[in-house]
Amino acid sequence: MGRYLVTGGAGYVGSHTVLALLDRGDEVVVLDDLSKGHRGAVPTGAKLVAGRCDDPKAVEAAFALGPFDAVLHFAALSLVGESMREPMRYIGENLANVTAVAGAAAKAGCRKFVLSSTAALFGFPERIPIDEDQRLEPASAYGESKLLCERALAWAERVHGMRFAALRYFNAAGADPDGRAGEDHDPETHLVPLAIGAALGTRAPLTVFGTDYDTPDGTCIRDYVHVADLADAHLRVLPLLDHRSVRYNLGNGTGYSVRQVLETVAAIGGRPVPHGLGPRREGDPAALVASSARLRADTGWSPRFPALEDIVRTAWAWHSAHPKGYADRPAA
Repeated sequence: MGRYLVTGGAGYVGSHTVLALLDRGDEVVVLDDLSKGHRGAVPTGAKLVAGRCDDPKAVEAAFALGPFDAVLHFAALSLVGESMREPMRYIGENLANVTAVAGAAAKAGCRKFVLSSTAALFGFPERIPIDEDQRLEPASAYGESKLLCERALAWAERVHGMRFAALRYFNAAGADPDGRAGEDHDPETHLVPLAIGAALGTRAPLTVFGTDYDTPDGTCIRDYVHVADLADAHLRVLPLLDHRSVRYNLGNGTGYSVRQVLETVAAIGGRPVPHGLGPRREGDPAALVASSARLRADTGWSPRFPALEDIVRTAWAWHSAHPKGYADRPAA
């Protein structure tokens, strides 16, 4: 049994990772300012410190509940479009969060750090699927901020001996198979919950941006990984940090088009997804799929829910049971 600090543990991927840690018997402390996360997403059994990662008092309070075997860091601004309107905010806050938490970890003697990074580091990739050997050239301030976070952690390793894992992925989707957690963003920008909300009538009809891409059905292809599989990957890299730092791209191995997602939601829900058609959005590549071959080889990771149908089915169950998200649930 270990003890772990999970920053952003009241958010989407973070809360599912907290569940995975608790399920295997670990102790968990969550540090989250609840600006994007939810008290109701923090599972029973985890301790919550409500505060910002760049607040020394909050970070000190969290580390006082240690010692920790590792930090898993999810706290970040993460909207690509918003990052292009507020680039300095994204670069400043995301880098400040990592440096503050990693610095406190080093001071506390915690020498393992797992970063929730992004495949947006690669911008417009040279080939699909995207492997770790491709050129790092972010096309957004969000991607740039995560690249700077990885570089900062490399300095923490060089100076403090802190080994780190950076997991680079695109689209988390789905919900806890047992219905204990799900996706609840405000604003919501992810396709799967937008499509489900449109079908359920809890959200407005969505817009499909671009139908003339060089893809089989003309719509963008993206990589969707079940959130529980992402949580599992974060846990699987922890033993590697006994020996070395690692950087992994993390993908499902199969991309799905926007039309495929809408059709799958309609089939699972038994009702159509109201939507309109719009022009392409500037900067949207035709296809983005990340390879997980290296992660699979090194850790044995393999998604339990690789099929789009399985991903959507768990998401549909969550949103059907919680049409108002965590507002329907009492805080743990």
